[in-house]
Amino acid sequence: MSLIRHVTDPLIRGNPVTLQILGICSALAVTTSLSTAVTMSVALTGVLIASGAIISAIRRHVPTSIRLIVQITIIASLVIVIDEILQAYAFEMSKRLSIFVGLIVTNCLVLGRAEAFAMRNPVLPSMLDGLGNGLGYSLILVIVGSLRELLGAGSLMGRTILPTVADGGWFQPLGLMQLAPSAFFILGLLVWLARAIWPEQAEEPEFRIRTGRPDRD
Repeated sequence: MSLIRHVTDPLIRGNPVTLQILGICSALAVTTSLSTAVTMSVALTGVLIASGAIISAIRRHVPTSIRLIVQITIIASLVIVIDEILQAYAFEMSKRLSIFVGLIVTNCLVLGRAEAFAMRNPVLPSMLDGLGNGLGYSLILVIVGSLRELLGAGSLMGRTILPTVADGGWFQPLGLMQLAPSAFFILGLLVWLARAIWPEQAEEPEFRIRTGRPDRD
């Protein structure tokens, strides 16, 4: 695989959210507005790149029996640094994100790429893999955050796009868009769209419903 494909493959066709259903918890929690979605995307992408580089660099020196402990320790340390930076330079945003920045430690996308890729590849491909998966994750969060803020508040990044009835405009915000279930609906539609375009991404059914007719497969 060429180096550029490590970045481009996870963007659309191999997107970790729509293909592997990874990292969706934060997509539900921080996408009520575009600004929080972008901030979380930048934070997680930074952790993916840095953790991929560090874990790849030390992969030959980590005993197999403690590799997961080492990976989680590295990821947790990076998350603490990101959280401290947010508190220092974007305190209001840090308050809005609440505990969800800290929960990057438990994000299955971060640990999954560390275990599946960084532990088996050199530093540069691992960093590019982290960048590609971070951008793929960010794309989904930006889409979900944009739709939820636009349809739920008539704004994007806090700026009015659709004048609401409460402000003398014509748009009536959809309250559902500010609730977590709306993120489920949007994510479901994105997964359906991806698998409609690439049918090979759909999983085989685990069992068949018996109809009383012989199976012709």
